[in-house]
Formats: sequence, C-alpha cells, structure tokens
Amino acid sequence: MSLSFRPLQPFGLEVLGFNIWEAWSADDTARIGKAWAEHGVLVFRRQALSEAELVRFSAEFGDADIIVREDWQSQNQPQVIQITNMKDYYGESIGGLGAGELDWHTDQSYVVDPATGCLLYMVEMPKEAPRTYWSNLKLAFASLPADKRAQLQDLKVVYDYLVRQSTYDNEPKMSAVLRKRTPPVTHRLVNCHPVSGEPSLYLDPTTAARIEGWSDTDSQALLTELRAHATRPEFVYEHHWQIGDVVMWDNGFLMHRRDAFDPSGNRLLKRTTLKLPPQRHIVPQGQLAT
Repeated sequence: MSLSFRPLQPFGLEVLGFNIWEAWSADDTARIGKAWAEHGVLVFRRQALSEAELVRFSAEFGDADIIVREDWQSQNQPQVIQITNMKDYYGESIGGLGAGELDWHTDQSYVVDPATGCLLYMVEMPKEAPRTYWSNLKLAFASLPADKRAQLQDLKVVYDYLVRQSTYDNEPKMSAVLRKRTPPVTHRLVNCHPVSGEPSLYLDPTTAARIEGWSDTDSQALLTELRAHATRPEFVYEHHWQIGDVVMWDNGFLMHRRDAFDPSGNRLLKRTTLKLPPQRHIVPQGQLAT
C-alpha cells in the first residue's frame, strides 16, 4: 500500500500505508511533514518501534529537545520521555504524569523558545484506556467575532511552570534547580502560520498566570472565556488509543488534555519533543517575564 491520508473529524489525518520502522523515501517524509504543518494532528496505527527508531523518525521533522525533567527521561535514549504511572522495584516512578486527569494545556509554553513538535507512541495501556483530546486553536480563533479577534491581537500572556507542576501526581515541591530552569516567560496570544498566514491562538491554561499588564481578575476572566470557547466540540479531536499508535501533534496551534484512569492499570507511552522549523510551523518566540 502506498502512502495516503484519511481525514479525522473534526480535524487531523490518519496516515495509511506507512510503517515507521521501515525505510522511507524523501517524498514520503516531505508529504507527512506538509500534512503535519497544515493539519496539526497525524495518527499512525499498528506501529512496532524501538526507541532508536522513534528518535530516527522524529529527526526527519525537527531537532530533538531534551526535557528539563531528567527524572522522566528514558535511560536508553535521552531524547525519549516516558509518560507513565508505572514504578520500579523500589516504588519509584519510571516516568511522569501519573494516572490523574491532565487538563487542557500546551507543552513547553513556560519556556522562551518552546519545542512545539511532539510524537507519542503507545507501548502499554490498561483495558479501560484514557482518551486524549486535541483542540484546534486556529479553528477556534477564526470563529471568534471580529471585535474579539482585534482585542486579542496584541496581547501577551505570562506563563509559569510552577502553576502547572503543582497539579501533577506524586510531585515533590519544586526544587531551586528546576525553578532556575523555568522562570516565568511571556508569549503572544495570537500568532500567524508562516505558510498560510492564518492566525491562531497560543494558549495554555495550566501555566497561564495572567495577561501582561492586566489585573488578575480581568486576566482570569479572559483566559477562562478563551479556554471554554477553544474546547467546544467542533474544535476537538478525540483519540481512542490502541497499542502501537503513534500520534504527532503541533503545539504551535493545538492544546491537548487526557482523561484520568485507574492507577492499578499500567500505561506507558514513549514521547519525543522537537524544535520545529519556523519556516513551516508556528513557533512562538517569547521573552522572560518582567
């Protein structure tokens, strides 16, 4: 079978006729890269990958990023992050994010130069597997009234990892080292796609501290309004996981969240995070907050 795409609803594509572990052509990866930049979410079913193969495929689309959370890294490939509730012989977590619900968020919004590309590979999951959801912020922005779009155009949001870290399962108090690595930053609320020119929100409710220059009350009112609008069903793709799934998504114009699940069931995913080329993707350029 040759490479083809099947639309997902209400957005995104399933990639057909492509095995990540096999040799691929430059034309295939170019088509996948173009589809990713345009559609935001790509789904590959029935993949069987080593960590090295996942890293090799990821490198076709961007530069691998090394997460600030060393306790989440694979011991075999530092570019691979383990998303899991599983523990080792001593009862210590072998990765991050546990079994609790993860609210709507955007990865790495809390750094100046975020790595916005992510690939997530399902290795093991419980029978009652939690679902993951992606919200398309480009579609959400386009549906806002013209006066609201104009109001948002020049706003900046202050993001702080401390706001999010406090919500994770089994998390210790933030260390001084991690605090130094993750100072508060600002990002524009609206960015434009470098190819299509389409504007999109850039939003992460789990780390957003306030709108720059606004009061806390007004900031939270606007952020709550935008979150509710952006997560309406017509903007959300709901993924039903299967073992062997690989999902690629673009944090430049998407948010995502995960359901909670029974912690007695094992769930393990391998993730790579990429710095995507700004010539083809929305890549927010932030500043340290003052």
